[in-house]
Amino acid sequence: MAFIRTRFIHGKERYYLEQSVRLSDGTVKKLSIYMKDYDPAKDNPSLKLYQKTLQRAIETLKMDSGIQQYQQSHIFTEELLRELESTKLGYQKIILKLTPNQLSDVLDRFTINFTYESNAIEGNSLTLKDVTFLIKEGEIVEGKNMREVYETINTRKAFDWIMQHKPQINEKEIIKLHEILVKDTGVSIGYKKFPNFLLGRMVKTTPPAQVGKKMRELIEWYNKSTDMHPLQLAALFHGRFEKIHPFEDGNGRVGRLLINIILLNHGYSPLIIRKTQRVRYFHALDAFDQEHYDNLHWFLIEKYKKTYELFFKIYVRYLH
Repeated sequence: MAFIRTRFIHGKERYYLEQSVRLSDGTVKKLSIYMKDYDPAKDNPSLKLYQKTLQRAIETLKMDSGIQQYQQSHIFTEELLRELESTKLGYQKIILKLTPNQLSDVLDRFTINFTYESNAIEGNSLTLKDVTFLIKEGEIVEGKNMREVYETINTRKAFDWIMQHKPQINEKEIIKLHEILVKDTGVSIGYKKFPNFLLGRMVKTTPPAQVGKKMRELIEWYNKSTDMHPLQLAALFHGRFEKIHPFEDGNGRVGRLLINIILLNHGYSPLIIRKTQRVRYFHALDAFDQEHYDNLHWFLIEKYKKTYELFFKIYVRYLH
């Protein structure tokens, strides 16, 4: 919180609007704005202007701090990093300033759309209207495939678990996520016991006996990659996770939720990959399998920006 500090300089009172800010690297810095025309004995219409000036200075400081901690590349340039930090600040403003009911409505809208799109990518035939009715009303849609119904219910439960539990990227949490997603669908929980094959993809997934080792290596790599922007980190993690394909079924849905766990854990808004982008998405994963990573990076950057525009940015303009 900002506060007004009084200082005596050359025998005269001077007033400063100050606030301490915790930066992304954990350090704390105090910002101070001199209020030239402030008089505590009078009504001060200029106080709001000073507050806005201080807030802009805080946002600039946070943005610069965020950019400095990440490695730049031909894709993750300073310009892009600055843009992504701006969305992070906007999303955090929403989280902090919306009432619990308002925030619940925003996340409900996001979750319904994420659930529909993520499941539709895997061939789930429920419409957006079906998913909305099922999630909002809690009633089974008559005449629908029950496995598809449970996939929908489970995806909503998984996202609620993510928002409440704030899981980390480790084996225990990933397997728990899989358990929530495949409940009542007839899929075995935990790492696969038989090989799986990806139709239309040339890549060979990891054999069952090597899955545990490969997953531990992937998680160790993730935890060491602290100088990489979270969206870049999420793209690389997702590509490698999908190549391992550790579960009997549900790998795509788990993988897309893991992207959002990584983003949310670093303070960024979640993203949605739409079923209309299914072919581009799979082509990007195919390219990744051949060690051409740029396609998946660009694809997820585009999806992140688009999701932020459609689901979150609209609210920022109303927050002060």
